[in-house]
Amino acid sequence: MTIRSNDRVALFIDGANFFAAAKALHIDIDYERLLNYFSQTGYLVRAYYYTAVQDDEEFSPIRPTLDWLHYNGYHVVTKPVRSFFDAEGRRRMKGNMDIELAVDCMELVNDLTHYVIFSGDGDFTALVRALQRKGKVVTIVSTIASDPPVLSDDLRRVTDYYIDLQTIRDIVRRPSSGNVTGGSA
Repeated sequence: MTIRSNDRVALFIDGANFFAAAKALHIDIDYERLLNYFSQTGYLVRAYYYTAVQDDEEFSPIRPTLDWLHYNGYHVVTKPVRSFFDAEGRRRMKGNMDIELAVDCMELVNDLTHYVIFSGDGDFTALVRALQRKGKVVTIVSTIASDPPVLSDDLRRVTDYYIDLQTIRDIVRRPSSGNVTGGSA
């Protein structure tokens, strides 16, 4: 583990990207176990989970997971999915949460020593560099074990530490019995 006992830590989970990494590795994430794992090292200040949601759906399959996360120690950040039509006239959906995650990271720059970002999105390369210029340590959790890899090579090169989700799969996955609480990826 790359986190020291005196580190002030926060988790920043890019929901869509982390879900893609877990799915690529066939892991059903148990968010309670994930939170417990990262709580065992350092001082966990906060855990964030970011995702876009479709407001026009009466029931969203992700809503129970978001509710569970909210009631069990995660700060859930959502925004509505935007729909638009592309050049061919096809309806597309967009719900990128990168800016929200980056803003929250920078707002906590005086309160944290170690950032753990669960994403392989290369767009976070500039954020990692900015945090490092402020003297912060950054760990990225994603995977290169999938084909294709979910982790951007640029992001992997700039981060201080990298944890491949494959290496902690047995720690953070939901037991096969399915009767453990916690949201799934």
